[in-house]
Amino acid sequence: MSHDPSPAARSSDARRGFDIVIVGGGSAGAVLAARLSEDPARRVLLLEAGPAPRTQAEMPDAVLDGTTVAASVPGHALGWTYRGSLLTRDAAHGMRMPQREYDVVRGRLIGGSGAINGGYFIRPRPTDHAEWVAAGGDAWSTENALPLLRAMESDVDYGETALHGGSGPIPVRRADGHPVSQAFEASCLAAGFASDPDKNAPGGSGVGPVPQNVTDGVRRSPAMQYLLPALNRENLEVRGGVTVTRIIVRGGRAVGVQASARRSFEVITGGEIVLAAGAIATPQLLQLSGIGPADDLRAHGIRCVADLPVGEALSDHASITLSMIARTAPPAPEGSPFPTALHTSAPTGEPFELLVGARPLDEIVPGIGAPSALPVMVNLPSTGRGSITLQSDDPAVPPLIRYDYLAEERDRAIARHAVRIAADLIRSREFAVVVENDDAPDTRLLTDDGALDAWIASRIGTTVHTCATAPMGTVADGAGRVLGIDGLRIADTSLLPTAPARGPAASAVLVAETIARAMRAT
Repeated sequence: MSHDPSPAARSSDARRGFDIVIVGGGSAGAVLAARLSEDPARRVLLLEAGPAPRTQAEMPDAVLDGTTVAASVPGHALGWTYRGSLLTRDAAHGMRMPQREYDVVRGRLIGGSGAINGGYFIRPRPTDHAEWVAAGGDAWSTENALPLLRAMESDVDYGETALHGGSGPIPVRRADGHPVSQAFEASCLAAGFASDPDKNAPGGSGVGPVPQNVTDGVRRSPAMQYLLPALNRENLEVRGGVTVTRIIVRGGRAVGVQASARRSFEVITGGEIVLAAGAIATPQLLQLSGIGPADDLRAHGIRCVADLPVGEALSDHASITLSMIARTAPPAPEGSPFPTALHTSAPTGEPFELLVGARPLDEIVPGIGAPSALPVMVNLPSTGRGSITLQSDDPAVPPLIRYDYLAEERDRAIARHAVRIAADLIRSREFAVVVENDDAPDTRLLTDDGALDAWIASRIGTTVHTCATAPMGTVADGAGRVLGIDGLRIADTSLLPTAPARGPAASAVLVAETIARAMRAT
C-alpha cells in the first residue's frame, strides 16, 4: 500500500486517546457522535473532510434554505462531485455496457448529504425491515426500530403517540394546501389511488403529503439537531477539514486512521474506529485499507487484509424527471420543494414513487431545467445492483461508480408502467387546473415499448439514495462490526443490504441510532 505518511507524521497524544474515532460527519456520523458522547466516560472524536460549522448562524445559506437543494449542483463547494456510469443492456448484442456518465453529488460538510437534500423524511417500510432483519438480525425489526424512530422526531402534526415522537431532536411536519399538491392529489384520487395522509405510518400506499424535516423554511438536518447542541461536551471533539485516507490495521485489528489536513499527515489512534463516510466514501476507504475483493485490491498493489465483497452490491433508486409548465406561477412552498408524493406498485409488486415539485426545477436546483418548469420525479425501485470499485490506490482518485439500471426486462417494464401512470396523472382533467403543458412521452411513445424504453434510457438518472456498498450479512454484522477485523464498524447507509423502498434520509438516522444502541450495550 502506497501513500503512507512520512516519518514526520504525528500521532494523537496517547494521554488524550479517543475511545471512538468516527470517520465522516454526515447524517449518520453526526447522530452517532452525539449519542455516544452522552456517556461522559467515553471520549469521542468526529472527523469531517469538509467545513464543520459549530452554530446554526455559521451554516451557509445553501444549507439552511430548505426550499431548494442549491448545494446539490455539480461542482458546488459544499459537495463531492463523482462521476457514475448508468448501465443499460444493448438489446442487439445482449451485453451490459455503459450508456452515459452522470454527475453524483454528495454533501461535503458537517451534516453531509442530509444538510443539502430535499428535506424528505419518510421512515422505512415493514418490508425494508424484514430484509434488514434477514441480513442483520432482530435489532433491525419494525418492533425494535420503532422506539428509535419515535425518539429521533418531534412530529409537529401528530405529536406524541404510540407511533410518533413528540420530543425528539428532529422536527417533522407535512405541508398541505399548496395548489400543485391539491391538483395532484385530486388527480390521483380520481384515478382510484387511495389517500395516504401519514406516510410515516407502517403500511399502505397512495397519495399524500411528504413528511419533511423543514420548518419555517429551514432544513433541520440531523447534524444541526443532534450534533450542534452536543458540541459543548468536554468528551466530544469535532474536527473539520480532515480527510481520512486509510484505516490502519495491525494484527487483524483497526487501531487508527491516517488522515490529512492542510497538506500534513496525521495518524489518529482510537479504541474503536467507526466509518460513517457515506455509501460512496466508506467502501472506497475500506478498499484503500485492504478490506475488499482480494483480486481487485491486488490489481492496485494493495495488500488484502480481509477478502470481503465491499462495493459489489450497490443498491439505489433510478429516477426519471418529467417537466410541467404551470398556467400561472405557483406560490413558493413553505417547506420542502417536494411536498407531495404518490406511492404505488407495478403489476409485479415492486413499489415506485411519483414525487411532485411545487417550485420550478431551475429554482430548486439552480441552472438545471427549463425556466418555470415544475418537476415530477418518477423514482423507481432498487431491483438492480451496481458497484463501487477503485480506479487507483491514490485516495485522491475517486472510485468508479456503476449503476445497474434497466439491465433486465423486469426493470424496463416497471419503468414503462411508472412513466405511463405519471403521464396519465399530469394530463388529467384535475391536474389541468394548474398545468397547461408537459414533456411526458406522447401517445405514440407511450404505446410502443421499444420506443418508450429508448426515451426512458435517454433520461434515466439516479436519486443518489446509495446503499448496500458494505452491507451487513456479507461485509459486517448487524452491529456494524466488519467481519474479520476487530475494532472496526460501519454506521451509514452502506450497511443496509438494500435501499429502502422510499428515500433513505430517515433510514440513515435510524442506522446511527441502531449502531449507537449496539455500541452502548458493549
